[in-house]
Amino acid sequence: MKLVLEACSVSHPAATSGAPPALKKLSLALASGEQVAVIGPSGAGKTTLLQLIACALKPSQGRLQLGEQAPWQMRTAALQRLRGSLFLAPQVPPLPPRQRVVTSVLAGRLPEMGLWASLRSLFYPQDIALAASALAQFDLAEKLFERVDRLSGGERQRVGLARLVASNAQLLLVDEPLSALDPERARQALTTLTRVARARGATLVATLHHVDMALQHFERIVGLRDGELAFDLPAHQVSPERLRELYASHLDELTGPAPVVDLSLAATPPVAMQCR
Repeated sequence: MKLVLEACSVSHPAATSGAPPALKKLSLALASGEQVAVIGPSGAGKTTLLQLIACALKPSQGRLQLGEQAPWQMRTAALQRLRGSLFLAPQVPPLPPRQRVVTSVLAGRLPEMGLWASLRSLFYPQDIALAASALAQFDLAEKLFERVDRLSGGERQRVGLARLVASNAQLLLVDEPLSALDPERARQALTTLTRVARARGATLVATLHHVDMALQHFERIVGLRDGELAFDLPAHQVSPERLRELYASHLDELTGPAPVVDLSLAATPPVAMQCR
């Protein structure tokens, strides 16, 4: 699915009056099947960008186009169908604690199901082999029937990514997918995500704190700072000087370890895993 942003500005609904927009006149175009990593310091607008693309936030200015469609000019039912063709994986996967892993993974197929099929799948998972295959790509096949609340934070994050793999979405939006993973699991996760997107012909946009991982796994890098586009370059053109300028007073985020989120302590996810 191709993507076009033209001079988009976004203000969060909860922002105080007079607060600057989280994104400021941002323009970006991605071809169908392209893979892009978005980097930048904390507060740069990376998560807001994904929520904008996922039609979870409406631009206050500018235009968003997904494929050949302008989401915010569509009727509600058509917008819901469009949202079903994309997958937004937040940093903290919204997995019900008492749910079985197999059910959480197969929720990636909910947009394709009718109401009764969706309800039935909560109690009688219909495609166990699909869930097992998705989990196996993250070395979690043995957790198929485990309860979510018995998983570690890193395992929960990988279950959230397995849900993405189980989906048929053509636009994959992934927010900080490595925050609870060790270096080896992080490499495995990005290798799997990029491979799945390539095989499916899907467009992949991932926000990353791990700059080295972004440069290793993505050919195109988008740098955000203060809600504005700092650069949009091939990975081999992202020099140390550009990175120092991008992170400026946040050099600890560039040279130090990436922030780690304890997913097991997260009570309320910031956004839904899939936008409807």
